[in-house]
Amino acid sequence: MRPISTSSVIATALSLSLPSLLLLFPTLASAETVWATPHESYSSSVGVLGCKIDTDRVAYWPASVDCDNICVSLSYEGRTLYLLRIDQSGGAHDVSYDAWNTLVTGASATKDPTAGGAIAMETENVPVDKCKPLLNKAGGKFPLSASNSMNFLASCLTDKPDSFVAKNYQLYNIQDPICTWGIDEKCTLDWPERNQATCPKGLGTPSALTDAPVWNVQYPTGKHVLAGAPPEAPAAGTPGTAGASKNAAGRARRLSAEALGLSAAVVAYSLLYVL
Repeated sequence: MRPISTSSVIATALSLSLPSLLLLFPTLASAETVWATPHESYSSSVGVLGCKIDTDRVAYWPASVDCDNICVSLSYEGRTLYLLRIDQSGGAHDVSYDAWNTLVTGASATKDPTAGGAIAMETENVPVDKCKPLLNKAGGKFPLSASNSMNFLASCLTDKPDSFVAKNYQLYNIQDPICTWGIDEKCTLDWPERNQATCPKGLGTPSALTDAPVWNVQYPTGKHVLAGAPPEAPAAGTPGTAGASKNAAGRARRLSAEALGLSAAVVAYSLLYVL
């Protein structure tokens, strides 16, 4: 067999167009190295409801949340996880603490917690189907707040009607991402005739929600902590268990609601006194 000269290889490579090279090396073209850091408290800039997703698998990337690219892979030393990209950070590539710990050590932070900072990991956008298991509490739908996610949803419905979010959203009558206010009920949207959702018990009902807790994995202890609980609240039980866990969540939520109500009353009284 006649050997191939180095000059022939270089000439062939130079003759290929950029699209051809991308087809030859798709992974190299799309993968990106980021410095991933652990993130403790769940949040979502577009109102994705934490009580309807796996909050231990969330990416907090610097770029704004997209209507399609909401699922990313993150890899480190042969381990890969799929994460929902549903919040925008201030510049860092933050990752749910449990996901970061699992990638770094191979174990969940709840079993073998470790501390650390930014670590170089490989990430890329992947098909949303890879993240469908993270949406199982919402039946595979993209769960959004009916009262506070409309700007994001409207942009997807208007500008990207064929996107995953536009075709797979589900609105709930819950007002905040950590599910402390509202009613856990599905709402409908008659788009584009109406830009406001319709909910069975009224959109934006100001009711304390105590039966849909969101749990954070505390850094660096690995303990489960109720999202939105006041600092002085007693430690909550293990998430997902009945009885003591739910009672602790309810007590913490009620304490928060009572504190907010008291603050509002004090402000109102002060205004009346000044007037």
